Amino acid sequence: MKKIEAVIRHYKLEDVKNALTQNGVQGLTVTEVRGFGRQRGHKETYRGAEYTVDFLPKVKLEVVVADADVDRAVQTITSVARTGQIGDGKIFVSQLSDVIRIRTGETGSDAI
Repeated sequence: MKKIEAVIRHYKLEDVKNALTQNGVQGLTVTEVRGFGRQRGHKETYRGAEYTVDFLPKVKLEVVVADADVDRAVQTITSVARTGQIGDGKIFVSQLSDVIRIRTGETGSDAI
């Protein structure tokens, strides 16, 4: 089992969610986050004063999938979330040692 964490743009969330659902992903967790990458934020002007926005708002998706489904899920997120501009986000894939469903006590891939 793998945990896929994707940090994407806010307005791409619904499209990514729908594409993952169509590809068989059964659940996901969404968190509103703020951060910066290589671009280090940007400058804005408000009432004539310039200020730097260091932390940009993003959305972080967390999805747990079976090993066989990782490539398809990553490809889905990548293709749907891509705009081709700086700040599209990142995807992180981690190995999970175990998953436990609290309600039933099921473990492993049965708990996904």
